[in-house]
This record gives sequence, C-alpha cells and structure tokens, in this order.
Amino acid sequence: MSRHLLDCRRLLCPMPVIRIQDRIAELEPGDELEAICTDPGVMQDIPAWCRINGHQVLETREEDDEYILLLRVGEGE
Repeated sequence: MSRHLLDCRRLLCPMPVIRIQDRIAELEPGDELEAICTDPGVMQDIPAWCRINGHQVLETREEDDEYILLLRVGEGE
C-alpha cells in the first residue's frame, strides 16, 4: 500500500471528480489517495462516486476553506 496526494484546488465540478478518477485508475487496490479541494461540492460528489465505483472514503475534513478527502482504492476500477 502506498499513499498519494492530489491537488484539486481551484477546480470546479466536475473537474475534481475527473482528476480523482484519472489518478485512481493509475493506482493499485489498497493504495490511499488524499485529495485537497476547494469546491465544497466534492463533499457529496466524491463519496457518491466512490460508492458507485467500489472505493472507500476513509476520512473527510474541512480546513481553512479546503476540503480534504482520504480515499482507499478498491477493486472497482
């Protein structure tokens, strides 16, 4: 397992979802991806996308107008 960081700041919907989807496609099951976003819509969009695609949301938090999501890559891709 390895951990990766993805900067999605200043991207508006649907770009954070697309960037996360593209990055997860390059990772192995069990890897973790931390995405830092500024669009508040990701707090609903990314967990929904993960449920549909077999990935897991480990943590969500908000810090200084940024939305941070920690995801674990599943077998879905």
